[in-house]
Amino acid sequence: MKGVICGRLWTICFQHRNGTGLGICTPERMLGICRGRRKFLAASLTVLFVPAITWIYLFAGSFEDGKPVSLSPLESQPHSPRYTASSQRDRESLEVRMREVEEENRALRKQLSLAQSRGPSHHRGNHSKTYSMEEGTGDSESLRAGIVAGNSSECGQQPAVEKCETIHVAIVCAGYNASRDVVTLVKSVLFHRRNPLHFHLIADAIAKQILATLFQTWMVPAVRIDFYDADELKSEVSWIPNKHYSGIYGLMKLVLTKTLPSNLERVIVLDTDITFATDIAELWAVFHKFKGQQVLGLVENQSDWYLGNLWKNHRPWPALGRGYNTGVILLLLDKLRKMKWEQMWRLTAERELMSMLSTSLADQDIFNAVIKQNPFLVYQLPCFWNVQLSDHTRSEQCYRDVSDLKVIHWNSPKKLRVKNKHVEFFRNLYLTFLEYDGNLLRRELFGCPSEADINSENLQKQLSELDEDDLCYEFRRERFTVHRTHLYFLHYEYEPASDNTDVTLVAQLSMDRLQMLEAICKHWEGPISLALYLSDAEAQQFLRYAQGSEVLMSRHNVGYHIVYKEGQFYPVNLLRNVAMKHISTPYMFLSDIDFLPMYGLYEYLRKSVIQLDLANTKKALIVPAFETLRYRLSFPKSKAELLSMLDMGTLFTFRYHVWTKGHAPTNFAKWRTATTPYRVEWEADFEPYVVVRKDCPEYDRRFVGFGWNKVAHIMELDAQEYEFTVLPNAYMIHMPHAPSFDITKFRSNKQYRICLKTLKEEFQQDMSRHYGFAALKYLTAENNS
Repeated sequence: MKGVICGRLWTICFQHRNGTGLGICTPERMLGICRGRRKFLAASLTVLFVPAITWIYLFAGSFEDGKPVSLSPLESQPHSPRYTASSQRDRESLEVRMREVEEENRALRKQLSLAQSRGPSHHRGNHSKTYSMEEGTGDSESLRAGIVAGNSSECGQQPAVEKCETIHVAIVCAGYNASRDVVTLVKSVLFHRRNPLHFHLIADAIAKQILATLFQTWMVPAVRIDFYDADELKSEVSWIPNKHYSGIYGLMKLVLTKTLPSNLERVIVLDTDITFATDIAELWAVFHKFKGQQVLGLVENQSDWYLGNLWKNHRPWPALGRGYNTGVILLLLDKLRKMKWEQMWRLTAERELMSMLSTSLADQDIFNAVIKQNPFLVYQLPCFWNVQLSDHTRSEQCYRDVSDLKVIHWNSPKKLRVKNKHVEFFRNLYLTFLEYDGNLLRRELFGCPSEADINSENLQKQLSELDEDDLCYEFRRERFTVHRTHLYFLHYEYEPASDNTDVTLVAQLSMDRLQMLEAICKHWEGPISLALYLSDAEAQQFLRYAQGSEVLMSRHNVGYHIVYKEGQFYPVNLLRNVAMKHISTPYMFLSDIDFLPMYGLYEYLRKSVIQLDLANTKKALIVPAFETLRYRLSFPKSKAELLSMLDMGTLFTFRYHVWTKGHAPTNFAKWRTATTPYRVEWEADFEPYVVVRKDCPEYDRRFVGFGWNKVAHIMELDAQEYEFTVLPNAYMIHMPHAPSFDITKFRSNKQYRICLKTLKEEFQQDMSRHYGFAALKYLTAENNS
């Protein structure tokens, strides 16, 4: 009874939710609804009579020899001769049956009430026929069966994906911009997913470097990443002329049967400009609906492109009807290999290129040409699995309500600026994942064992060794925090200098120092490596700021590396290490974002590198630091002009008023008249800004926020016997700004200062153990200072 009513009412009345995504009622379906009303009356009577009949049956069955027998175990009499094992089993089975019948009746009443409340709404809908509503390849019975199991029907739904079944996803990604797009796609998938995921990334060297670091530092449970070298696949498709903006990488989905592991049977293939609005397991479940020789799951193209009527003399590649869009593909790899897919698409492409000369839509043209000749290969997905926001799109006819949507495809070169009636909704959905805190997606899949991760296990071991009752626990814990890192957030190009003397300026910053970027780029024409400590939302603000700046967009030799916020401290030394690690030059200038280097410093340092033989000696070249208290400064163009401003009180040696020891060893008095580099000795609390080789030691991560982060690094350089040499004609000027949050905490929080002192002492002890007797001077100097 339940199955009959559900089949009639839900199949007919809920097409828009569970199958086509269009909600169209044809005359035949309207007739079915009218018949359904008579069924509804019969079903209603059933709801009334079934419980009554059930209770009569149970009541009669509860009499034995004309006497009532209690069904309650509290009233049973196990010592009575009438009490037998058989009668006990009968009563238990009756209780179970009673509960089952009650459950069925409750479910039936719920379905009927839903049908009664929702059914009439279809009479108010749009009855016009649309272009892409059918699922499958003309099998109407399988369509109706699929409608019930397709989305979220409560009636007769069978879970087609096991709880811990791994879902395989393939993505072709190349370059800096596509790497950013992949992150948003992955966020939308992770947000909804309930299954382990295995991403197969066909990436060039740039995308691999970016995404490998990102996923390694993201540490999402039950997610596996494998990379395949896209550059090695170029020869497979380079013979195909392609006009599409995706270039040669837009053809690589054709060779996935060869590229992906031979034991991988099925995979979901996605473009990078996809946003998921549902659990990807629902799409994975569609594989179970493939029949016969169906090996490709595709959504019909939602524009008139392949109809050839968009403009005069428009001549598209051959396609079946409107053709199919390849932004979302379900591939049955094992069957495709048996069908000799490689030979099939190559022969088709060669034949069509004789007349078409090139592809316009990359792999999509070739997929459609193959399907035109072999329509039995395709299983047509409902259009909500690929709502295409392209130019000339007709996707608005694909859905009745935005809640029907499953996948949004930004397949226009205009991306978020594309025109669509509901583009604001789509844009907001996209921006939600774009700015969503990726750290929140590090959630476990309960009940699904994750593969052993050595990095994760080591991290847990290190954290377990910390004493949570220690008042400095948060400081110590920060040293082991793994911050999600996105390298080269913007396009980066660097041409190595022929003389091997190039120097990269290294710095770190947060959102409140963003205004310094343009000024630094004007003062320093060489390569720059910056680590930015931002949230996901701030990263997008930075992106918009950079894209709107002519100065920043004109510079391609600046590497922007996003380290995402986590924890309560500013991880200053981690940021410095990230920026240092990703330089492309043999030397680096370790600066801070608040400093403007003198005009021409870049070329001066390159000459100094040669003059002082930095390549073969362990030297740290000191750039003397000064500061101004004025927000508007006429920047000195020479050393003579700077000395004049020092005499007038417009400039000061850096931290002269509050922390003289930090830069006193530079010997500014000597620098005023120096014309050649001179050597200085290390002293306690010395923290100059230096130029060193790229193989110098990293900064110590135990120091976070304010205090001792540079001092410890200079101390280690001295322990490694670096020679400190002051450059006589170099200088940098610190620009004023509001106090940072960390220095405010240092000044106001006694425990903060106590913990910093403790960390200093532990660092000095580590230095003594590591460098032996020579490092004892650091303890002595500290005690005497």
